[in-house]
Amino acid sequence: DVAVIPSEHFNTLLYTGNNANNRAITGVGFAPDLVWVKSRPANSNNNISDSVRGNNKILIPNSTAGETTPNTISSLNSDGFTVGDGNGYDVNKNGESIVSWNWKAGGSSSSNSDGSITSTVSANVDAGFSIVGYTGNNVAGATIGHGLSAKPDLIIVKIRPDNYTGRVYNSISGATKYLDWASTATLGTYQHMWNNTEPTDEVFSVGHDVTVGGYPIRTFIAYCFHSVDGYSKVGTYEGNASTDGTFVYTGFRPSLIICKSLDGSAHWEMLDDTRDIDNVVHHALQANLSSAESAVNTRNNVDFLSNGFKFRENESNVMNGSETYIYIAFASVPFKFSNAR
Repeated sequence: DVAVIPSEHFNTLLYTGNNANNRAITGVGFAPDLVWVKSRPANSNNNISDSVRGNNKILIPNSTAGETTPNTISSLNSDGFTVGDGNGYDVNKNGESIVSWNWKAGGSSSSNSDGSITSTVSANVDAGFSIVGYTGNNVAGATIGHGLSAKPDLIIVKIRPDNYTGRVYNSISGATKYLDWASTATLGTYQHMWNNTEPTDEVFSVGHDVTVGGYPIRTFIAYCFHSVDGYSKVGTYEGNASTDGTFVYTGFRPSLIICKSLDGSAHWEMLDDTRDIDNVVHHALQANLSSAESAVNTRNNVDFLSNGFKFRENESNVMNGSETYIYIAFASVPFKFSNAR
């Protein structure tokens, strides 16, 4: 038996904007705790809402801007979410195709005192995903409880009220390294980001860097993920700059892939099997850009296979250059039940 049924914890949903205020978007299949919305044809921001920060509070991963309250995603509901202002940030502009990526955490948040800083956590232990809110104390080596049963493989931290890019930890590069969420920057080295300390099964550590915990009386949000067999995978791969591209084993047929070059100045590419229902998958959006969806057939060509994904393009600085890439993938169907597309 499969412990985690992917569609009960992650789902991609498409809808068409109609300019209506307070419009309920339904069909997610569960009550989402993290909703990420992007207009496909428009040059508009990515919008992220989560249940820990609360209704109508938006983060924009493609910007250094702090949290805003533009009345775009006004609530998270039992089977989806409500878009408030019809035209706000293009989350419901008339006639536009819009994509939403939806994750289930643990519903209502609770206090977590595992770390030296008390955090507020909504955790989906089975799916290896938690949303963590905390207040910085400017103490190097401060620890924050993440609510999961294993150490996170990927952590995204964003200071909420101030204009700084989000910072990204990955377990493969280690605790002296970081990536910028809102840029194409290569992997950086800074021991004060994560205090040169790997996360544990209970907590992650932050240094006194302003972007992850260095401000006293500043609020932060963290999204924590670890790999779960048959559902999600955080890993790296080596691109080969060939149309007979690298094959990446995940153990499931992917539904969503997010990847970023560690070596090159590449974007955070996002591909899914809902915008592209057949292989090859090539309709790309970028987490760090407000740009419209790219559908260039010579770029981002990826086969979503029963047990992983394989590249069919050779363009550097995209997804299959001669570089090392970090990725996180979520399943459509676990390998044991998966058929090729």
